[in-house]
Amino acid sequence: MTINANAKGFSGRCLCGAVTFESSASPQVVVHCCCKDCRKSSGTGHCTHIVIPKSAFVVTGDVTFYEHRADSGNTISKGFCGTCGSPIYSTTSGYPDAVFPRASVLDDPEMVQPQMVVYASRAVSWDKLDETLPAFAEGAGG
Repeated sequence: MTINANAKGFSGRCLCGAVTFESSASPQVVVHCCCKDCRKSSGTGHCTHIVIPKSAFVVTGDVTFYEHRADSGNTISKGFCGTCGSPIYSTTSGYPDAVFPRASVLDDPEMVQPQMVVYASRAVSWDKLDETLPAFAEGAGG
């Protein structure tokens, strides 16, 4: 994964506005994930993650975290607004220098364009994603 810290940036916030974030870097990659954990934490068939350098990410407000071990063996830490429950971002021990904000809470969700689907083998039949995107049965590596 290549991370370019020389970029435009973006911002987002939870439903109630108690948690906000800013990135001084543009998305490095945008990924739809269909794994069970993402389905359960998003309340739908997948979630869309943005990958940025951790050093470019600033969060304001109180974030509540839930940690668990993923199928990959990595420890995933998911950050939610403690007031409204909106998922804000996650981190993983597999990529310690990266942060994965959720596209669903962007101030301008149209600024991202998903580039791939991971854990496509776990996708549910009723959640139709863009079939032209590269799809990986499991993760995309790393």
